[in-house]
Amino acid sequence: MGRIVAAMATMHAPQLFTRPPEEDPKQLDAGIAAMRRLGKLLDETKPDALIVFASDHMETFFLKSVPTFAIMSCENATAAFAGRSYNPPIHQVLAEAVLEQLVARDFDMAYSQEADLGHSFAAIFEWVLEGRAIPVVPIFINTYLPPLPSARRCAALGKAIAEIVATRPERVAVLASGGMSHYPGTWKYYKPAYDFDRWCIQELENSHSDSFICLSAEQLDEVGNTEMLPWAAVLGAVGPQHMELLSYEPTTHHGHAVAIFHPGEKLNAAPPQPYKFHNHPYHFYNHPPLAAYRLNKLLYDLRFKPGLRSRAFQDVAPVAAEYGLTPEHTVALQETFLFRHINSDKPGRDADPLAAVGAHPIGALMAVHTLQQEKRKLMAAPASVQETALARA
Repeated sequence: MGRIVAAMATMHAPQLFTRPPEEDPKQLDAGIAAMRRLGKLLDETKPDALIVFASDHMETFFLKSVPTFAIMSCENATAAFAGRSYNPPIHQVLAEAVLEQLVARDFDMAYSQEADLGHSFAAIFEWVLEGRAIPVVPIFINTYLPPLPSARRCAALGKAIAEIVATRPERVAVLASGGMSHYPGTWKYYKPAYDFDRWCIQELENSHSDSFICLSAEQLDEVGNTEMLPWAAVLGAVGPQHMELLSYEPTTHHGHAVAIFHPGEKLNAAPPQPYKFHNHPYHFYNHPPLAAYRLNKLLYDLRFKPGLRSRAFQDVAPVAAEYGLTPEHTVALQETFLFRHINSDKPGRDADPLAAVGAHPIGALMAVHTLQQEKRKLMAAPASVQETALARA
């Protein structure tokens, strides 16, 4: 009979790939080292498949269609980020069985036979799977475009998957990619809720999974932790557990956590403790307004079209006009440092000017990351290369 042989969680921050100068490399390296310890756990447990629960950053689905849950059932998982690409095989028999049986259990699952996955999966393939010959089953959970599933519903999904696995022959590892506290693309980006992270870690270490699973999507949004919804799926799959924290790094904008979930409750566990939410009236991640669709579309295209990026670096205003952007949206683009002249050394801003005028914070920040990285490469290149790049624009 099949069973869950390992249960894990890790962050997937894009800075692990891009390593911008404002990051502390020691913190990045500590997180990567912990992720590689998860890889060692795969060596020890020898699963037949690795189920990865992860989210999207408007890379796979954009705004055309955003499912709540989706399974990738192609021949290989295709993921790319920061110039690196991955193509691990998918365990198709298991993926198809999980898909069919989840639908039979009244989970409204989407599926794709052709999906380009982003860095939430790429980080797992880079530092956890790391070339190991273990087929994967990528499962997407919507964490940024409301309405979001509740943590309780994600846990129910994980529990159902564990029950399905138990009827099959495969030994399976489950891994959550996401969290902890961060507010990418918003004004609160540099003010993570580290206190929530530490509270949540303590609760999970003491086997109080319900302390997290019973939180609402609005509460998770308040503390910058909607990306922890994949953790709920793993907690549902493993059942009663006690968490082992491998690493927690409070970076300037993100709580980087890596953990293993061991079956069974902790002996002599401390009693559960409540966390005080403020129930703020605002949400950090809402539906983008329809009036900002063209802005979001331009930001999306800038991430994947090199020629468009080159033209925008030279002068973003004509590009904005082509997309039919309003003057307000154009000014917000110009206010970010992204489109200052390539040789400018003026300090810039993050994605919050764009989010303030309707850009989805995730889409805006991911565009910022892509453009930052390209600009750094160009700034480091000889002057002749810079001139050629601008001339081609």
